[in-house]
Amino acid sequence: MYRHHIIITTLLFAFCLTATAQDGQPFKSLEEALFSAGQLRGSTGPQSVNWIDDGDRYSYLAQNPDTERQEIRSFDPETLEDELIFDGEGITFPDSDEPFDYHSFEWADDSRHILFQSNFRPIYRHSGISDYYFYSLEDQSLQPVAMDAGSAELSPDGSMIGFERGGNIFVYRFDTDEEVQLTDDAEEHIFNGRFGWVYEEEFMIAQAWSWSPDNRKIAFWQEDEREVPVFQMTDYSGQHADYVKIRYPKVGDVNPKVRIGVVDVGSKERIWLDHGETEDSYIPRIYWTSDTNRLAMVHLNRKQNHLKLFFFDTASGERQLVMEEQSEYWIDIFNFFEGIDDLFFFPDDRREFFWISDRDGYRHLYRYDYDGSIVNQVTEGNWNVTNVQTVDNSNEVIYFTSTEVSPLERHLFQTDFTGNNKKRLSEPEGRHTFNMSPNGRFYIDSYSNLDQPMQVELWSSGGEQLKVLEDNQIVSDFTDYIAYARSRLQQFTSSDGQQLDYRITKPHDFDESKSYPLLLDVYGGPGAQSVYNQFGGNAWHQYLAQQGYIIAEVNNRGSGGYDRVFEKIVYKDLGRWEAFDFMETAKHLSEKDYIDEDRIAIRGHSYGGYMAAYTLLAYPEFFKVGIAAAPITDWRLYDTIYSERYMGLLKENEGGYESSALTQMAAGLEGKLLLAHSAMDENVHMQHTMQLIKALTDAGKDADLRIYPPGAHGVSYNTPSYILLFRVYTDYLMEHL
Repeated sequence: MYRHHIIITTLLFAFCLTATAQDGQPFKSLEEALFSAGQLRGSTGPQSVNWIDDGDRYSYLAQNPDTERQEIRSFDPETLEDELIFDGEGITFPDSDEPFDYHSFEWADDSRHILFQSNFRPIYRHSGISDYYFYSLEDQSLQPVAMDAGSAELSPDGSMIGFERGGNIFVYRFDTDEEVQLTDDAEEHIFNGRFGWVYEEEFMIAQAWSWSPDNRKIAFWQEDEREVPVFQMTDYSGQHADYVKIRYPKVGDVNPKVRIGVVDVGSKERIWLDHGETEDSYIPRIYWTSDTNRLAMVHLNRKQNHLKLFFFDTASGERQLVMEEQSEYWIDIFNFFEGIDDLFFFPDDRREFFWISDRDGYRHLYRYDYDGSIVNQVTEGNWNVTNVQTVDNSNEVIYFTSTEVSPLERHLFQTDFTGNNKKRLSEPEGRHTFNMSPNGRFYIDSYSNLDQPMQVELWSSGGEQLKVLEDNQIVSDFTDYIAYARSRLQQFTSSDGQQLDYRITKPHDFDESKSYPLLLDVYGGPGAQSVYNQFGGNAWHQYLAQQGYIIAEVNNRGSGGYDRVFEKIVYKDLGRWEAFDFMETAKHLSEKDYIDEDRIAIRGHSYGGYMAAYTLLAYPEFFKVGIAAAPITDWRLYDTIYSERYMGLLKENEGGYESSALTQMAAGLEGKLLLAHSAMDENVHMQHTMQLIKALTDAGKDADLRIYPPGAHGVSYNTPSYILLFRVYTDYLMEHL
């Protein structure tokens, strides 16, 4: 059973090609460039793919050009037959004339019923309140099953809908057509089955409950955030400003208290699972195992460098410590940047599990039995397993993505459970992402490289290409038409001996005898990776290249894709190594005759904003301009889970927190600095920018500031503000470089 959210694409405008136009045409304006972003990226192929019929078919979303309705269609990889499943024609909301629409959907295991999520009202990044409707393909009936619910999910056998509403757990039973409340102890700031801000944001999980495989029980988190400090914000609209209040723990603050409960759906009896740890800690994941009554709980200490995996008997509450792992750095339990939500895998009908760990210096798969004994290391080598696509239990085969070919590429491999018979399945060079059927028979491969726009292909795991789903010829035609600047990958060795990969984009009409300004566009956060062998679709970069700029991006230390030391050298010392590598990149490029060493800028957003400002302040001799949007300026002002994961506890690393704060570096400003922030940024609060402005002012240093009151973490909040934001960035570079 898989949940997929509709990918909503914002179509800004179409860039029109004329019959009389010549190749190498520049954009007429920045607006035209920004509106061309869709044509530079192209199509990503079928949207919202769900594998149905046990993985023998997949459904996908498509817009019908004739009816302009969103359709759910199915495709059979074996027969190549495409079939309309649902288009909503004639379907209205129950007891209404209003046409039915939806935000996302989930298939029942029988592939004949659909649970639709409608009327979505967002809360945080991933969560919201919705109404849920159950639809039968056979009789085309639509019935409401869970209204005003935070999350809802079909039971494994399809006989019930589980859902959370108002901080309590409910089920809707189809056999009796009734709603049953399973918990009743929710109150203000104490809730079952959902999370507050910090768990959802930093552990990347919104649904705080899970069905048991036998449909009899629901395991859930209960969160108590009464003691968590309150953050409030406003967009300053109206005569008297309204304030939004969020429980947000900053470094050193009291965290929300969580515990795991298991409730019996039939009897409503509930037990609490006691992990026995007395220290302040986290429970970031739970998993039902192949044993009917056994639940796995992942426990992390507050520093997030000591992991314990417990198994619980959900009838008696008996606890078993199965495995534990400690690290001198932090321990990951998911990887946002690689799109992998879980690093533990529990195959059905097998008393074994798999765990991805970087204990040997690279991320690899390890196989354990239920007693906690390691059976074998499945993968090994000087490369990382980055994602697990499918664990084919019946054939004892694992399909996984790795960096074995290159840290700048991702490819699909298969191996058996023992680690033997490893085989590479994807051949074209580039960065690949995969959507694989749960039975391992088929997969959709989406990839691009520097010279090849996104290709989307359907393959069998036996090595046969079944269909090209998207070749993006329109992107190739478009980049042939405009003055497209192709990027190239380069390497250099820093002054301390570290080899760094970077990507450089030069103007379409680049002339080596000329001198160009340089923009270093950065992110740099732990685990993130800026540079891949993938097609360049950044519309703003293309516009800047047409204005005579060279743009560079680099995989700094701290980036994912490389070995553990390369990524985790930043531990307890955020900012220093990243900025050093950005400086080294600028220094390396400034030695090129075609780079004007007096016209170098650095720009970034969020963590990238932190790094743009940090690098400008730390290395004023190399950078003339810095642009920092929504920047962290002091890790003591950011949330506990993220900051303490990478910086350690405040009481143990006060010096590190102090030295990494931009406020204590303010006197070093020599160049021009532009800061942009939103007053409604619930992630990186505007307090960060305001404290930096205060420190700069106290040091007699001036900076430029743009505040966008209604925006969120993205700063801009609609199309005009988006255009204006990038106009401000562009004009700032034009004026000061």
